Amino acid sequence: MGTRCGSIDPAIVPLIMKKENLTPDEMDTVMNKKSGILGVTGGVTSDNRDIEQGAKEGNKRYQLVEAMLCHQLTKYIGGFAAAMGGVDAIVFTGGIGENNPHYRARVAKKLAFLGVKINEEVNDAAKRNGKEVDISAPDAAVKMLVIPTNEELMIAKDTFALCR
Repeated sequence: MGTRCGSIDPAIVPLIMKKENLTPDEMDTVMNKKSGILGVTGGVTSDNRDIEQGAKEGNKRYQLVEAMLCHQLTKYIGGFAAAMGGVDAIVFTGGIGENNPHYRARVAKKLAFLGVKINEEVNDAAKRNGKEVDISAPDAAVKMLVIPTNEELMIAKDTFALCR
């Protein structure tokens, strides 16, 4: 999450409120506008392009964001794969999913136990180009796909449907 906290132990909320003397509205602001990636960077940025560049330059907070993000992606994909009894394909989409081959490679490596294996050359070349790309290695048991999304179009279609 760019500015929102992720999954937390609910007991932490009143503890922080008491320790920091926060009102419910202030705590809401902390949890929804000052946490997540923005919080880990020390309030500097939640833009993944900045994170990627800063991590390459050695910024420890930005490297931590990348490690946390890849860990969470792996955890969620692995959890869903377990709940479904396996997967045939894993799809990366959206800004980060379409544009960050480094994250895709890190996640694929951690999911190798599922039969995930990527073609590094194809993965490195698969940046947002408006086309679907299969980044799987030929011998992979699970497909890894990069599929572009058009969130604005989906919002417009949903809005149109609601206005009918």
